[in-house]
Amino acid sequence: MDVLKIIEKYYEPDSKAYYLLVHHSKLVAKKALQIAERVKELSPDFKFIEEASMLHDIGIFMTYSPKIDCHGIHPYISHGYLGREILEKEGLLQHALVSERHVGVGITAKDIKLNKFPLPERDMQPLTLEEKIICFADKFYSKKEHSLEREESVPEIRDAIAKFGDDKLKQFDEWLIFFKEPF
Repeated sequence: MDVLKIIEKYYEPDSKAYYLLVHHSKLVAKKALQIAERVKELSPDFKFIEEASMLHDIGIFMTYSPKIDCHGIHPYISHGYLGREILEKEGLLQHALVSERHVGVGITAKDIKLNKFPLPERDMQPLTLEEKIICFADKFYSKKEHSLEREESVPEIRDAIAKFGDDKLKQFDEWLIFFKEPF
C-alpha cells in the first residue's frame, strides 16, 4: 500500500498541512514500531502499525486549525472520526478504526455526552494491540511547527492528559508499564 498516494488524494503535496501531517506521522510510525518491538512476544502486526500510523491523522484537513494549515469547518477533536470516514471510503476498515480511536487515550460515549463533544455518541477507544500502540506513540509528538521534531517527555504528556481526568491519566500510566516505556 502506498500511504503517501492516499494522503495526496486529500492534501496538496507542497502544502504546509501535508508537510506537518507526513512528518508527524513518520515520527509516530517510528515510535510505534519501537514500541511494537518491545512487545513483539504479543505478535503485533508491524506492517499494519506502520501503515495505520501514517494514516491516523488523515482527517485533520477537515478541521479548522489554521496553525497547521487546515481550514475545514470542524473542531480539531473531530479529526479522528472524520479520518475514519475517509479511510472507510478508501476500503481501509481497520486503518479507519485507528484513526477514530487514537484521539487522547480514547474517548468514551459517556465522555462525549458529558462534555458535549461534537462527535458521534459512541465509544472511540483503542481496542486492539495495534490501536493501543499507535494511540500511545501519538502522544509523544505534536504537529506544532516549532516543536515538530521534539519528543514530548513523559511528565509533559502526563500533565496534558491529567486535564482530561484521572481515568485518562490512569490509562496512560498503564500503557507506560505495559509498553515498557522508559520514564
